[in-house]
Amino acid sequence: MRVDVFDFDLPPERIALKPASPRDSARMLVVAPDGGLDDAHVFDLPRMLRPGDALVVNDTRVIAARLDGVRVRGEAVAAIEATLIKRVDASRWQALVKPAKKLRFGERIRFGETRESNACLLASLDAEVEAKGEAGEVTLRFEFAGAALDEAIDRLGAPPLPPYIAARRPIAASDREDYQTMFAREAGAVAAPTAGLHFTPALIAGIEDAGAKLFRLTLHVGAGTFLPVKADDTGGHAMHSEWGRIDAETAAALNDVRARGGRIVAVGTTSARLLESAADEDGTVRAFEGETAIFITPGYRFRGVDALLTNFHLPRSTLFMLVAAFSGLDAVKRAYAHAIAGGYRFYSYGDACLLLGPRG
Repeated sequence: MRVDVFDFDLPPERIALKPASPRDSARMLVVAPDGGLDDAHVFDLPRMLRPGDALVVNDTRVIAARLDGVRVRGEAVAAIEATLIKRVDASRWQALVKPAKKLRFGERIRFGETRESNACLLASLDAEVEAKGEAGEVTLRFEFAGAALDEAIDRLGAPPLPPYIAARRPIAASDREDYQTMFAREAGAVAAPTAGLHFTPALIAGIEDAGAKLFRLTLHVGAGTFLPVKADDTGGHAMHSEWGRIDAETAAALNDVRARGGRIVAVGTTSARLLESAADEDGTVRAFEGETAIFITPGYRFRGVDALLTNFHLPRSTLFMLVAAFSGLDAVKRAYAHAIAGGYRFYSYGDACLLLGPRG
């Protein structure tokens, strides 16, 4: 399909710069199987559920992937900004670096030290430029590995807020908590599974009172998830891969939910992508562990997901294509037009959209 059919205009003031407080007070647009629309709030979610339904959340934890430092070249130094995007091994990460063009192979970058602050070397983290990719990414080999590297990144880094937020305001101390879901447990994501940001203990209690159950999977969200597609046609887009896991016990429980007539409600496109990666043609969910690069566009038949709770997504993005595949492009475009006209808040810190599949 042509990528431009997934485009739409969004006024800048519709982009949320902070989350709703409390989190479950965010608005929620419900899209029925026939395209009908209902304005609600996330705290209304329990009344949309049925006894025996399963909500599947992503328990990945966002790391402090944004690092500031300096390039060390003799006596000359230059400010460097890096965003970690994918772990290669215990000591190496792929990263997007600014400015990247002047970086040389073998150069050293010292994170935690800037031209404005003469930081103590004990509080810094050194990395060597090991490789440069065609898309502007670089491979950094850090001086530490494993848990020691993780601790240093957490200490020196900042939340990797999406550019449409970071470009409009400085990172705040509150973002460390705000950009993390209440389910966050398995460290490894460099972007939040944003649908999960709406959940609170009170909402979970309401879901359980409604007779639904909560299940966890892990998909370490990569930075490529939220990027617009640059190809003219979806067939020309190379989808990024992400690591995920569904254990055998969870897969069996989800299959039992379906067998008893319950629905599988994916919380977020990340949960949906992993469920679809693990589902057979007949809808049976299998245990899964490894990389997935599934690219879902209109015409795809969903096998493992009956309903989808998600945020409002970027135009021309793979996530917008996924929701268009789930509910139909025309229905999703009408829903987005309704949300824009009605003052809904968009993107990572924005409001939610509940898409109901054929099983209602």
